[in-house]
Amino acid sequence: MAEQPLKILIIGAHPDDADIKAGGTAAKWTALGHDVRLVSLTDGRAGHQTVHGPVLAQRRRAEADAAAASISASYEIFDIPDGELDDRLEYRHRVIRLIRGFQPDLIITHRSTDYHPDHRFTGLLVQDASYLLTVPAVCPDTPHLAQCPVILYFSDAFKKPCPFEPNIAVEIEGEFDRLVGMLHRHQSQFYEWLPYNAGIPDQVPATDVERLDWLAGRIRERLRPLADRFRELVVRTYGAKAGGRIGLIEAFEVSEYGAPLNAEAGARLFPFLPAAWLASLSDSRKEWADVPETEVVKPKTVKAKAVKPKAPEAEVIKAKVPDVDPTKENEGSENGPPWTGKNMFKN
Repeated sequence: MAEQPLKILIIGAHPDDADIKAGGTAAKWTALGHDVRLVSLTDGRAGHQTVHGPVLAQRRRAEADAAAASISASYEIFDIPDGELDDRLEYRHRVIRLIRGFQPDLIITHRSTDYHPDHRFTGLLVQDASYLLTVPAVCPDTPHLAQCPVILYFSDAFKKPCPFEPNIAVEIEGEFDRLVGMLHRHQSQFYEWLPYNAGIPDQVPATDVERLDWLAGRIRERLRPLADRFRELVVRTYGAKAGGRIGLIEAFEVSEYGAPLNAEAGARLFPFLPAAWLASLSDSRKEWADVPETEVVKPKTVKAKAVKPKAPEAEVIKAKVPDVDPTKENEGSENGPPWTGKNMFKN
């Protein structure tokens, strides 16, 4: 009997947040046949310098569908106006129904400390929903869950009131082209709004091929400092030799609002991570401590129900990415949007 595919729910505030923060890891899951749903709690209608409202919301929905289809995932976008998300009871109930309806094994979302209020409220809504997922009298129109799933947070650089402290580092060098391909499909953001907001619209190349290379270079510049920042975790996960060379990761922190991530759950939810990583998840699993750092658990490919893409699946295009000097001091910052300061949209 085929192993049941995982159900991964990645909840962002805007159409492209889930892609930016977890797109590479999402591509790993879908490549193994697992069911990944990306979610935006707002419609994205405010993210442009000239086009707003329903017209932009419709365009961003099409872009998100195309991005998800490119990695065989799906996208769900709420109709809450961009910039107007808060913690009202109505929205909490919508999040509860979303999670109960999908019945995920794992949820990934924003921390409630982030630069954008929509991001903060997204994290807060997931936190507020977490326990109530198991309470039958709350939203009785949807069957309650037996237990809350594991919840993880996206990475950020905020230090107050508490810094981001990841438990999980996922190497995504092999998924980098697919990640860039996802972001490339968000044309209204990465080639229009974000460069405009950074004051560099004239730097955006004219052709698709040039744009892809340009975007890839900036995404790589933004991701590299993350691996250096959490090098100890990367080495602990992949071993001293491999971990010292890895340049591109996505990092996640376990939320106390969800189920605990023990060694058994870690092996099931992250089949592509080395077995030695599991030792750090549970002191009771002593047998994992003796696994050599070079031994890797071979991921199992599962037979999953085909995801019917809303947009045609496109062939992954490999971008020509300029070399990045790993010794160069990090000039970027994860605080604020991905175009502020000296980061991916600033030279």
